[in-house]
Amino acid sequence: MRKMSFISLGLAGFLLCGAVTALAGDIAAVRPCSASKDKMDDVYCIGQRRVAHRSMISLQKEIAIGKKYADQIDRSSKLVKDPVITEYVNRVEQNIAENSDAKVPITVRVINSPAINAETLPGGFIFVDTGLLHAASSEAELAGVLAHETAHVACRHWASNVTKQTLLQYAMIPLIFTPMSYPVYIGLSEGMNFGIPMAFLKFSREDEAQADFLGLQYMWKAGYDPNAFLAMFAKIVQESRTNPGSVPAVFMDHPPTQDRIIKAEEEIKTILPKRSEYLVSDSEFQNVKDRLNALLGTWKKVESASNKPTLRRREPTSKQPTNTGGQSSTDDKPPVLRRRN
Repeated sequence: MRKMSFISLGLAGFLLCGAVTALAGDIAAVRPCSASKDKMDDVYCIGQRRVAHRSMISLQKEIAIGKKYADQIDRSSKLVKDPVITEYVNRVEQNIAENSDAKVPITVRVINSPAINAETLPGGFIFVDTGLLHAASSEAELAGVLAHETAHVACRHWASNVTKQTLLQYAMIPLIFTPMSYPVYIGLSEGMNFGIPMAFLKFSREDEAQADFLGLQYMWKAGYDPNAFLAMFAKIVQESRTNPGSVPAVFMDHPPTQDRIIKAEEEIKTILPKRSEYLVSDSEFQNVKDRLNALLGTWKKVESASNKPTLRRREPTSKQPTNTGGQSSTDDKPPVLRRRN
């Protein structure tokens, strides 16, 4: 009995050591944040660092503006309101948001659109097109795009851009009162698209690069394989080559170029620690895609049925009665044979 006990203890110790070894790559995920001033490269400082750009717009004002534009999109677009689909996409986003630097609640809405696209409004409102869900092969690929959009929210890129535009407007005010410079002011104002809602202005190349950089960190912190983001990049490149013009403007202005992909690969290798395993939930992801396909198929059948031409009985038109042999008749009655006198 004592020998068996020693053997059991030895076996238990061996298994425990194996478990500790397997988790060695993940134990570091709870390492304290470094005391260095530059914390952008330290994934253990996520949530404890300031990534938001300075802005003259308060966070509350930004949320209010974002809600206004989100409501407009709700009224003008066909949203997918299936509770299973929307709950799943939001659950993936909440995992990303909880492991990010974002300081506002984030919600995701799904739009029925074939575009491989996602867009971020101010204040934490993200819209995902159904085309993106179709293009993604795994939950991690979807999470990669959501992490990128979450980085835009965390950095407050929209509010920062509005601040820069506003300050530039103020700087150009003296041009109004200078006769020779007034045409220059008009040209600059038109070139800056001041008449376009600021929520729909595209992010700069620097903003996109920062969203890539932080988005990969958020993916890693949430437990997803960051290489899935590169896989999504590859699909966008392939789509642009196969069907020119099919890639949405958000990727055309800042396409996943070779330089952008190389920088992402370098970050994955040099900054992100290795994990022994990553979060995988592809079966549920596929079930959601199947449910989405069934829903869109039903919508398509209903739209096709409503667009089919239909035959309608022609309504009789009444005319003034005419005298025929002293008798009155109308076109809406069958003719009557009468004996000739």
